[in-house]
Amino acid sequence: MLDRLLEDERIVFDGISATSAGAMNAVVTAHGLTLGGRLGAREALEDFWRRISQAALLSPLQPSFFDRIAHNHAMEASPAFVFFDLMTRLLSPYQFNPLNHNPLRDVLEDSVDFDALRRCNLVKLFICATNVRTGKVKIFENRELTPSAVLASGCLPFLFQAVEIDGESYWDGGYMGNPAIYPLIYSCDSRDVVVVHINPIERDTVPRTATEILNRLNEISFNSSLMREMRAIAFVSKLIDDGEVCSGRLRRVLMHSIDADDFMKSLGVARKLNADWEFLTHLRDMGRAQADRWLAENFDRIGEASTIDIRAKYL
Repeated sequence: MLDRLLEDERIVFDGISATSAGAMNAVVTAHGLTLGGRLGAREALEDFWRRISQAALLSPLQPSFFDRIAHNHAMEASPAFVFFDLMTRLLSPYQFNPLNHNPLRDVLEDSVDFDALRRCNLVKLFICATNVRTGKVKIFENRELTPSAVLASGCLPFLFQAVEIDGESYWDGGYMGNPAIYPLIYSCDSRDVVVVHINPIERDTVPRTATEILNRLNEISFNSSLMREMRAIAFVSKLIDDGEVCSGRLRRVLMHSIDADDFMKSLGVARKLNADWEFLTHLRDMGRAQADRWLAENFDRIGEASTIDIRAKYL
């Protein structure tokens, strides 16, 4: 999606609020924009994910250990995945990874100039993490960004030890802001907010296996913070529409969304650990196609009106 929007010079990024893998995309995008404009950002994103794919080659959970379903790139869980999944239920990352090795740190440090990123004023960044002690959302802005801040945003507690920053411990931001919308409302000039969905909001079937149940619980919990913020945005929009507030007292936010729910729902649970380059580029191309479709259908309404019915989609 980012690759396609960066290609369109009519689109300008005022701010990006992001969590987990989205946080990595956000900092890499800003890094690329700083060094080489739109083309630099697209090249930086491709370079980053290629590095991720290369770093994952030694993992026993990669596609060579799976039976891939060719027509949609879905994967059935292999014995290796089942064993790893069971291990994360029985042992904490403090036990099965006592040295706290995280290859993502090396990839981030090799891919992003964080000193330059902290000085970046081309796009405002809001990277979300969850404070383990307080349960509150933590937003890291440009001047605070470090590799640790980005890793904190993507720290899944069953896979990684909590990331410590300034005496506080953090887990994945998805639990409290996936992504957080309010920093964009408070800190950006643009009224248009585009939400990119990678976790399906709805599923047609009830999960049956333990892995499927946990996956669906994660999807619901990771979407819950977004649903709450959308309820607040819908409430304020109704107040404005009903004339309950004076003109100018509250700003109307124009909401948009890009998703590929039908495709994402077709993928097996194990695909979340798949960093095979062919699979990653397939996801990229799917995102490009969805963004292209959204631009064709909705560009003329940007700045004028929301292109989604918040109540129908989120409430």
